[in-house]
Amino acid sequence: MPGLTEDQLWRAKYVYDSAFHPDTGEKVVLIGRMSAQVPMNMTITGCMLTFYRQTPTVVFWQWVNQSFNAIVNYSNRSGDAPITVGQLGTAYVSATTGAVATALGLKSLTKHLPPLVGRFVPFAAVAAANCINIPLMRQRELQVGIPVTNEEGQRLGHSVSAAKQGIFQVVISRICMAIPAMAIPPVIMDTLEKKDFLKRRPWLGAPLQVGLVGFCLVFATPLCCALFPQKSSIRVSRLEPELRAQIREQNPSIEVVYYNKGL
Repeated sequence: MPGLTEDQLWRAKYVYDSAFHPDTGEKVVLIGRMSAQVPMNMTITGCMLTFYRQTPTVVFWQWVNQSFNAIVNYSNRSGDAPITVGQLGTAYVSATTGAVATALGLKSLTKHLPPLVGRFVPFAAVAAANCINIPLMRQRELQVGIPVTNEEGQRLGHSVSAAKQGIFQVVISRICMAIPAMAIPPVIMDTLEKKDFLKRRPWLGAPLQVGLVGFCLVFATPLCCALFPQKSSIRVSRLEPELRAQIREQNPSIEVVYYNKGL
């Protein structure tokens, strides 16, 4: 564009890419963007780690967390295949129910174990829930596949194999993202809560926990998003037979295709 420097153009591209879906071109809802991960997750995760003793609070914060995750997972899905409101509702209910049930089941199993073990129940529930929530909210990709392209970005077809690989990578990234924020603060808080300082000021527990989680997420979020490139690749030999034959017929020299794995 006339009047803009190269740096300004790159800045505009970064802003656009952070706010609009790469496949559909739709503007992503604010809390569904990766830029919202740290402020949203530090609050929700901090509360999950603080209020883990009572069943009602476990249910409430797991529901809040999985509702937020459902928005993020849908907003950062791969491909542009439409999903109906009914399919979206079924996926959301299944994902949140599975997460809450996991958290309550783990909580009951750790009743007679040391208190520190109980502090890790939220992490175990979140890790298990990610394995449920992400595939369910992106189930349409597993049914119809996601677009695969050549290096220049030209679409070659849709692949379920690429969708499976992309969703697996996202699940791994999300679990790794949660490890520092949900494993380090419980150990620190377990030690601090035995000190006189926090015993005299119990109200400091929640904000301190949220702050510790936020500190961990500032580093974990970008690092774990970068574990796998957003524009991932898969060898043609690993695609479905029909698509593989189609690509080799039209582009015999292509060995690798590319796809947007989502975030």
